[in-house]
Formats: sequence, C-alpha cells, structure tokens
Amino acid sequence: MSETLTAAVTALNEKLAGEGFDGTAKFVLGDEGSLMIDSDGARIGDDDADVTLSADVDTFQQIFEGETNPTNAFMSGKLTVDGDMGAAMRLASLLG
Repeated sequence: MSETLTAAVTALNEKLAGEGFDGTAKFVLGDEGSLMIDSDGARIGDDDADVTLSADVDTFQQIFEGETNPTNAFMSGKLTVDGDMGAAMRLASLLG
C-alpha cells in the first residue's frame, strides 16, 4: 500500500469530518493508485464511481491541503473529471 494513498485517505477523512459523501467518487493519483469517497468516507480502492477525478499526486496534495481550489485545477487542465459533473461539484464544495 502506498504511503501517498494512505496519507491522502487520512487527509480526506479529516477534511470530511465524518460527513461522508452522498455518491461515489474515485480519485486517480497518477501512478500511485486510486482512492474512493462515499457515504462512509475515504478509503483506498478502485471501484466504479459516479465521478472519477484524475490528476498527479502534487495537484491532489494541493487540493487536499486547501492550497488549490478544485475548480481552478480543473479549469487549468491539471484535474480531469469523467462522469457526473454534479457529483464533482458537490465534492468540490465539501473539500473546498
């Protein structure tokens, strides 16, 4: 298991503060692997999801730490979104 993924799951669960997400989202962190967010919170996984967000590790780290706005990352091409754009927007508001 990747230390990067483990750290990302921890950061996301802290950011979500136990709230979970009313859908399923997958984050693909470059070559490190992927993690999931759903109603139970964040975990390492590679399941089907309503929306898949892909970026390099540095971009996700900046998003998770609040240094980069997810919408700005998307608009600048650093973050790609595949699937339900509405779910992506709900997730961005949770993380932002």
